Amino acid sequence: MPDNPVSPLAPGLTGQASVTVSAELTAAALGSGNVSAFSTPALIALMEGAAVAALEGRLPDGQTSVGTRLDVRHLAATPVGMTVRATATLTEVDGRRLVFAVEAHDDAEQIGAGTHERFVVDKARFEARVAAKGG
Repeated sequence: MPDNPVSPLAPGLTGQASVTVSAELTAAALGSGNVSAFSTPALIALMEGAAVAALEGRLPDGQTSVGTRLDVRHLAATPVGMTVRATATLTEVDGRRLVFAVEAHDDAEQIGAGTHERFVVDKARFEARVAAKGG
């Protein structure tokens, strides 16, 4: 692996992801509560998806990124049928470590905000370690 595989990356890079809230994405369906509103696990996945989108086509061949940390506040509930849009903005590049500011809005207001950390890894080596751990 190169010493700094993410050198082409710089703060300010952004990515987006969106989803229309369905019954399958509610807290009741995902087991994170018993209400029919967009769940925190689905919010987190959408925010991670925005960070992945920011990196799309920007990492060297054979490299990918894995999420390692999230600090997110879920600020407001979103009903089934509304669209949620997440944005991830790269704020820090420290070797293989990438830090993003993440936020999400539904059709009415901001519903989430926080930070997300990812690490650039060699995909084949990572998957081999996972497979070896599984036996």
